Amino acid sequence: MAGRMVLGSAALAGLVRPASAPDPADAQRVLPVLPELTGLLPNRGLRRGSTVSVATGQPRRSGGTSLMLALLAEASRAGSWCAVVGVPAFGAVAAAEAGIALDRLALVPHPGPEWATVVAALIDGVDVVVTAVPASVSASVAGRLAARARQRGSVLVPYGRWTGADVTLQVVRGVWEGIGPGRGRLRRREVTVSARGRGAAARPKEITVWLPGDGRTRIVPRPTTTLPAAPAVVSRRGPLTLVGSA
Repeated sequence: MAGRMVLGSAALAGLVRPASAPDPADAQRVLPVLPELTGLLPNRGLRRGSTVSVATGQPRRSGGTSLMLALLAEASRAGSWCAVVGVPAFGAVAAAEAGIALDRLALVPHPGPEWATVVAALIDGVDVVVTAVPASVSASVAGRLAARARQRGSVLVPYGRWTGADVTLQVVRGVWEGIGPGRGRLRRREVTVSARGRGAAARPKEITVWLPGDGRTRIVPRPTTTLPAAPAVVSRRGPLTLVGSA
């Protein structure tokens, strides 16, 4: 099986380091993200110890999964371990296509009643921990997990509604491409991603990108406005394509 499947908290012992082990944050405080996403994050990457949530929106098929994959891709390629908890529909093929290294990916599709224990154990030894947010999670449990991520130098990425994140990312608009006159298939979507948060991320931001991208840098023409946004120059090797910024 591609990647590494973790079935319960007892099976996590081989992945986590002892609590007394050196904090990896000393070696690299900010994990990289795709160039297209750097403008959304106050440190232009995933700062160790931070909580960066990905809001799923309504309906749940709003582009949150593609955004989450894009958020993990560059850090994974750079050598970081990632884990995804509580997302049974998470696809290894889609993850690989997004650039995530499957040999450094731990999946816990059904954490069950041990959800908080599993997430805490992964925070102890995995660089980036994505977790679907149970409807029943309390503010106190959420706060303890965020505090643990700060202490251990992991990046916690709640997938769903989460109060108190340092940054919250959400796909707010999207238009599909690929359907022609009476035929065709959906290939990709032009989406607008918003970022809001606290501290250095208090000022709301938005960018527009292709999800998934086609590996090329291409600017999509926009109607002329009084104050047009300057296009950004991005890398050609990422799976996203910049289509404009706001």
